[in-house]
Amino acid sequence: MKIALVQDGLMCRAGGEQVALCFHKAFPDAPIYTQCYQPDLTFPEFKDCDIRTSWMQKIAKTDDRMKNLFFPLGVWAMQSHDLTDFDVVLMSGTHCAKYVKVKEGALVISYSFTPFRLAWDPTSYAQYAGAGPVKRIFFDAILKYLRNVDFKFGQRPDYYIAMTDETANRLQKAYQVKNDISIINPPVNTKKFYVSKKPKKYFLVVSRLEYYKKVDLVVKAFNQLGYPLIIVGKGVQADEIKAQANSNITFLSGLSAQELADVYADCRAFIFPQHEDYGITPLEANAAGRPVIAYGEGGVQATQIPVVKEPKYATALFIKNQTVDDLVAAIKRYEELEDHFEPRFIREHAESFDESTFIDKIRNFVAEKYIQHRKLVPMVTK
Repeated sequence: MKIALVQDGLMCRAGGEQVALCFHKAFPDAPIYTQCYQPDLTFPEFKDCDIRTSWMQKIAKTDDRMKNLFFPLGVWAMQSHDLTDFDVVLMSGTHCAKYVKVKEGALVISYSFTPFRLAWDPTSYAQYAGAGPVKRIFFDAILKYLRNVDFKFGQRPDYYIAMTDETANRLQKAYQVKNDISIINPPVNTKKFYVSKKPKKYFLVVSRLEYYKKVDLVVKAFNQLGYPLIIVGKGVQADEIKAQANSNITFLSGLSAQELADVYADCRAFIFPQHEDYGITPLEANAAGRPVIAYGEGGVQATQIPVVKEPKYATALFIKNQTVDDLVAAIKRYEELEDHFEPRFIREHAESFDESTFIDKIRNFVAEKYIQHRKLVPMVTK
């Protein structure tokens, strides 16, 4: 079985890149095909991998630049990758991994985080949500074309793997997937995190500073509360969000793995205000023994145990609405419960999502589907 791995891009340190790294650990001899790769922007472990980039590597030096050039350059760049020598193609991402060339009869498996967000959920982008009537007409015409193209190439995978039931339903709706969509929860590397005996007095956000992440909502809440808050991340909304923040809010970026582990371990609680498809960062906070204050929709429903009666058997406190008032009320409620959360229980919960479990499940899934596929399409072994 000759296998190739495909990832949209390797330009930051986020959940998608963690999945790609685990694919490498599951199949260490497989090359990784991607749009662009910048070693200093993503996880250092990729430096030991066989990474094959597209010609867009010469143009896009940052994650934002790569995303802005996706249409049409990113599509053309991924189409330039020729994987017709491989029997199995295991891809991960949301938008461009599916455009690579594969041979007829190859087994194609897509670990898809969600349908391409720009095509299928454009209102989550600030540029679209804030567009005027004339600009919206232009956007809609482009997005209709993008949906058609994305749907066409969305038929290429033989099997889809989703993160949660919610994302599986979205994939089914967008691509009309014929086979059952399997659920394998994304991994968290719990070994990178530790439980502190004496957490400090700040709250924490770790996030890209983008429109749908709702970090601006957290800033408004903490401007009102005056409590210390650390925000780790960067993104297209960075300047706008920083301009809104009072002096009790600190912004950090470019942290090492150890520095990030320290920031998690020392926080009072982790704030997660967005509706995320899955969300690795709440599990990273859990791996440090820290509770999460989260908007109770999306991926956190699969990864967190909300407070019902006793905080010692919970990992999170959920808010019902993405409003400043609800978040402020939840933080005040957390202060009442804070001493009753059990860091060891929270840490053990995170360990059930550890990357070792994910790697075993991926290996077994690929092996099982390859055996089935070889019986149906013998040509893949030639």
